[in-house]
Amino acid sequence: MSALAGHPGPALLARRWRDPAAWRTTVDVVAILLAASLPWSTSLVSILGVVMLITMVPYLDIERLLKILKQPISLAPIALFVLALVGTLWSDAAWGTRLYAVGPAAKLLVLPALLYHFQRSERGLWVFSAFLASCVLMVVMSTAVAFNPALALKANADRGIFVKNYIDQGQEFSLCAVALAYPIAQLLRARRFVPAGVLTAIMFAFLANMIFIVVSRTALVTIPILLAVFGLIHLKWRANLMIAVSALVLALAAWFVSPQLQSKVATFTTQYQDYRNDRGVTSIGERLEFWRKSLRFFAGAPLIGHGSGSTRHLFELAASGRTDLAGSTVVGNPHNQTLNVAVQWGMLGVVILYAMWAAHLLLFRGDGLVPWIGLLVVVQNIFTSLFNSHIFDFHEGWMYVIGVGVAGGMVLRSRTKPDLAQGPVAP
Repeated sequence: MSALAGHPGPALLARRWRDPAAWRTTVDVVAILLAASLPWSTSLVSILGVVMLITMVPYLDIERLLKILKQPISLAPIALFVLALVGTLWSDAAWGTRLYAVGPAAKLLVLPALLYHFQRSERGLWVFSAFLASCVLMVVMSTAVAFNPALALKANADRGIFVKNYIDQGQEFSLCAVALAYPIAQLLRARRFVPAGVLTAIMFAFLANMIFIVVSRTALVTIPILLAVFGLIHLKWRANLMIAVSALVLALAAWFVSPQLQSKVATFTTQYQDYRNDRGVTSIGERLEFWRKSLRFFAGAPLIGHGSGSTRHLFELAASGRTDLAGSTVVGNPHNQTLNVAVQWGMLGVVILYAMWAAHLLLFRGDGLVPWIGLLVVVQNIFTSLFNSHIFDFHEGWMYVIGVGVAGGMVLRSRTKPDLAQGPVAP
C-alpha cells in the first residue's frame, strides 16, 4: 500500500493537467491528425475539429486571443459566419433549411483558433508534412485502384478514386504538387540534389496521377495559374521562360500519351454544345444555367440577398414550367462561391467574402516556405471557387481553414518578439 501511495503517476498527471505546454502539445497532435485524415474521412475530420477546439480551452490566453480576433484575418471569416446566421431571419425557406445553410460557414470559426494556437506552436510544419504524407499515400492507393477497381472503398467510384471524389483528390494533388516547387527550388540553389530529387519525384507522382489516371478540369485550369504565381514571385524572367517552355513541351507530350487527358479536355466543347442544343444534362451546361439564374436571383435582392438557405427554393420557382433538361434542374448550390454568397446575402456578403480573401492574401506577403504555402492555399481557393463553392464545400473548405490557419499563425509568430511566442506561464 505504501509503495502504491508513493507512485509518481497521479502527481505527474496532475502537473501535466495544469501545464499549458502539455495542452499545446495535445492540440498540436490533434491538428496533425486532422490534417492527415482530411484526404480520407469527413466524419473523422469533424470529430477531430471539435476535439481540437476543446483541448485549446484549458490554456487559453484571453488577451492574446482577443488580439487575434480583432484583426481582419479573423474578423472577416467570423463576420461571414455571423451573416449566415443572421441571414436566417429574412429567408423564406423552412427553418431546417435555413439552419442547415449556416453549417458550411461554421468551419470558418476554427480559423481564428488555429491562428491563435500556431502563433505560439513550433509544430506548424508537422501539420503540413502530415497532409503531404497522407496525400502521397493517396497517390499510391489511387494508382492501385486504377489497376484494380475492387480495392476502392467507395461503391461505383470513378477510375482511380479510392475514397471521396475526383474534385477533392484533384485539389489535394494540385496543391501538394505546386507547393513542392518552392522547397525544390531552394534545395537546388543550395546544391542539395538528393532531397531535391526526392521531392521532385513526389511532385511528378502527383502530376502523373492527374494526367494519366484522374483528370480534373478544375485542376487543369488552376495548376498553370498557381505555377505562374510561383514564377512571378520567386523566379527571374529567364527561369520563368525556361519553365514556360518546359511546361509547354511536357503538356504537349502528356496530351499525346494520355487518352484520359484528351477526353477530359474535349468535354469543354462537347458539353457546351450539348447544353446549347439541349441534348442532355452536362456539368458545364449545368454550371452555365446555374450562373445565369443566380445572377437573376441576385438582381432581385442585391443588398442583403434572399436569406440563408433560400437558393434551392429560388431554383424550384425558376424551374416551374420548364421542360428543357438544364432549365428544370433544381440545386441548392450554384457552383460558384461568389454567386452562392450573393444569392443568399447580397452585396453585403460578397464584400465580406472578398475582404476575407484580401486580408488572407496580404497576410502572406514576403518570402519563405510558410508564406508560400499560405498564399498558395488562398490563391487556389479563389480560382477554384469560380467553378465551385469551395469555402462552403466540406473538403476544400477545411483545406482553406487548416492551410490559412496554420500558415497564418506561423507567419504571425515570425513577426512577434521571441518572448511573446513562449505562451503564458503556468499558474
